[in-house]
Amino acid sequence: MVARNTLLQAPPYAVEQALKRFGTNLRTARIRRRLTVEDVAQKIGTGVRAILDAEKGKPSTSAAVYTALLWAFGLLNDFEALADPARDSEGQTLALAREGSRVRHRTGKTGGLDNDF
Repeated sequence: MVARNTLLQAPPYAVEQALKRFGTNLRTARIRRRLTVEDVAQKIGTGVRAILDAEKGKPSTSAAVYTALLWAFGLLNDFEALADPARDSEGQTLALAREGSRVRHRTGKTGGLDNDF
């Protein structure tokens, strides 16, 4: 028997809650736009079950479905800002800490300094 992906079966609690909130938000966006599940499924080219699963925040729903739903509701710009390196202060701090740790000096005629003016 093949082992199932543990993340899909029992995600960390914070991940599970975030997906549920995301699904609820997507459902609210659909309802506010007065779209049926069938309308949205047709628009993004998937089945009704995928929409319902996304609205429940199921971890097994593909990222493509979630992303297509954002597109269908005109919310894709917000998605594009996720994990933006310019907004990742921890990542920037770590990168800066590594940048100054090692400097190589160039030697030789092409890369070194000389007194020829």
